[in-house]
Amino acid sequence: MKLPDNPHPEVAALESEDLVPKTVIREGLLIFTLAAIQFTHMMDFVIMMPLGPQLMRVFNISPSEFGLLVSAYTFSAAVAGFLSALFIDRFDRKHAMLGLYLGFTLGTLACALAPGYTLLLVARVVAGAFGGVLGALILAVIGDAIPEHRRGAATGKVMAAFSVASIAGVPVGLYLASVSSWHAPFYLLAGLSFIVLIASFKLLPTMRGHLTNAVKQNPFLVLKEILQKRNLQWAMTLMVTLTMSGFLVVPFISPYMVANVGFTETELSYIYLFGGIATVFTSQWAGRLADKHGKHKVFTISAILSLIPILLITNLPPVPHYMALIVSTIFFIFFGARFVPAMALITSSVEPKLRGSFMSINSSVQQLSAGIAAFVSGLIVQETADGKLLHFNWDGILACVITLLTIWVVRHLKAVG
Repeated sequence: MKLPDNPHPEVAALESEDLVPKTVIREGLLIFTLAAIQFTHMMDFVIMMPLGPQLMRVFNISPSEFGLLVSAYTFSAAVAGFLSALFIDRFDRKHAMLGLYLGFTLGTLACALAPGYTLLLVARVVAGAFGGVLGALILAVIGDAIPEHRRGAATGKVMAAFSVASIAGVPVGLYLASVSSWHAPFYLLAGLSFIVLIASFKLLPTMRGHLTNAVKQNPFLVLKEILQKRNLQWAMTLMVTLTMSGFLVVPFISPYMVANVGFTETELSYIYLFGGIATVFTSQWAGRLADKHGKHKVFTISAILSLIPILLITNLPPVPHYMALIVSTIFFIFFGARFVPAMALITSSVEPKLRGSFMSINSSVQQLSAGIAAFVSGLIVQETADGKLLHFNWDGILACVITLLTIWVVRHLKAVG
């Protein structure tokens, strides 16, 4: 028997385009594509830190000037993320992703072409302006496309791109830098990003579900609504504390290992290789455990356990390399294990219609916090006449205090979407 035609084609159109058009989106392929984008984005960010000893030597710059080189990326990303929050939810997620990724690729190429410190600093500002928003949009896409009960595992898989960047990207980048120059890793990354850009154009699905029931509003009113929501205030507070507790330590791990522990610049690749191999598995386990046992619980346990490697790595004396590698690997394991449930919680703390804008603002908060932490860390750490670094342990103590604060903050955060 023939069914009657729908007398309201507008209703039928809305019904055919749910918040997440499952007929178009294949979760596995989407997560793989997002992970590839995240890999290049994270490699661009993390490669700066192991290059620190070489950049400080080549440019003859101080720890604070190197800290500024790291912070330039994050401060730029913070400003760009805040501005993008005014309009990012008005676009198809695919179009926004491709536009941002093109800008990121060109910014990375500019880093490769920079002849000296000043222009490299400018190029990092350009790369950060696109890269920071890109990271926020990746999380917004996960929030839109993946149901809440699988969101922790999906976040873990995409965040594992950081581990893959550490396993493959950082060692290769450091090797190229050692046999050629610091320019080489950025040339490699720019070429790889261009390939991923072409593939993403083909593989990313159209994602307009967040526009289905959206009502056009003044972007500043949207911003006001986000900033006034108590749950989102807690989400941003968690991002501030979590980021600062990490980036008080991370930027100076490589310089400290070379100056104080006895690693050569080439041997730094082992730190990221072993840390990356471990976290490519543990980050995904953390995501699955968060889905099964609760994201708050897994975050709290991971945060408490992370205090031990933070104190160890910031107080390491000259020790055999295998001992230093054990400490650094444990540090990266718990650094990732606490980050995955936290990001899943933050992504779930906002309803879909505001998710893109909120994640952009949250990315701004993250990048600003990372920049401040890296800059403050550069002011705390001092270099002696013989090249040793002092007061890195002060960074560790401050990071532990802020980590304890994150445990209190996360208790107030609720999943709503």
